[in-house]
Amino acid sequence: MKIDTISVIGLGYIGLPTAAVIASKGKKVIGVDVNHEVVDTINKGNVHIVEPDLYSVVNAAVTSGLLTANTEPMPSDVFLIAVPTPIKGDHTPDTSYIRSACEAIAPVLNKGNLVILESTSPVGTTEKVAEWLSLFRPDLVFPQKNNEEMDIWISYCPERVLPGKVIRELVENDRLIGGITEKCTTAATEFYSLFVKGACIPTNARTAEMAKLTENSFRDLNIAFANELSIISDKLNIDVWELIRLANRHPRVNILQPGPGVGGHCIAVDPWFIVESSPDEAKLIRCAREVNDSKPDFVIRKIMEMAEKENKKNIVCLGASFKPDIDDLRESPALFIIKKLSDYGYSIYVVEPNIEKLPDDIEETGCNLISLDDAYTYQNDAIYVLLVANKEFIGNLQLEGINTLDFCGVLYND
Repeated sequence: MKIDTISVIGLGYIGLPTAAVIASKGKKVIGVDVNHEVVDTINKGNVHIVEPDLYSVVNAAVTSGLLTANTEPMPSDVFLIAVPTPIKGDHTPDTSYIRSACEAIAPVLNKGNLVILESTSPVGTTEKVAEWLSLFRPDLVFPQKNNEEMDIWISYCPERVLPGKVIRELVENDRLIGGITEKCTTAATEFYSLFVKGACIPTNARTAEMAKLTENSFRDLNIAFANELSIISDKLNIDVWELIRLANRHPRVNILQPGPGVGGHCIAVDPWFIVESSPDEAKLIRCAREVNDSKPDFVIRKIMEMAEKENKKNIVCLGASFKPDIDDLRESPALFIIKKLSDYGYSIYVVEPNIEKLPDDIEETGCNLISLDDAYTYQNDAIYVLLVANKEFIGNLQLEGINTLDFCGVLYND
């Protein structure tokens, strides 16, 4: 199979690092994104997202001429789709970005091309990619189950990286490669072997899709257990952090740490894909999602109770991202809490070292982004709320004698 030029469709938290890593292996990569600002930023050798080591890899790839960005797809040997797959208000998956990506690449497809979907997707989406592409290009033959005669190979390979460690994990982590047919799997395995040091494990498309959803649902279930424990412990006047520490002394118990909820594009979203596909069977998965989705409301209630008791209208929120030490605000429970508190009429001051400005819709509510040093100026007039365990907070807070609520264990783990 010819693999000289690779197009990566979608230059976000997964697409851009993937494009840069592939280019670092000496391959010509064309990054495609509909956002003109993103394209311009990358073509200048800069990045629009915060991720350790990403700037240096992108800058080197652009400087060498191996990585370029464009708003329109161009002919390539491999097309890798890494676009968002959000959920709608009714918790059903939105695959419209994938369909749009298929429509965009269809005119430049040629016989012998490989199309890979990396976006986290409901089971059966890879087969829909084949259907959509065949609709846009009826002159080409696309893969179907039990039929190895095709012009275009199509496979699914979910990303499995941790924000903050993306560059390393793109190379080191094992990859599940699920083709619509065995030849599709073989072709995709050949491609990933160019830059992946981890094992490339063959399977079929549906199993690979479900495996990705299963991984994140497993984590969601475990987080829900910890979050539910924190709510029960509050009712029974028990220190949940001490409770978990003691329970984890059991050799076969490993309870996670509770938090203000669950955020990010994966764990907060993917379980709903399973629920939507099997609503009558996915009882436990649905319950875990509901527990984690309801945790921010519990947090807001506790904050308001303390604010009323102490007669405070100022609230200093420490942390806004969906997890520590990153700039990613997608589905962030901390951000949801901040906005709701502002809507309820509180004056909100946000300390988040990983961002330079708050989202426009948050700023419009009157919230202010401040430094940690500036946060202490409100100590006599505010409630302090720990929402994200950023490294800048651990062992570095001066909150003695200040009205404080810790929802992420920063003070306990000092």
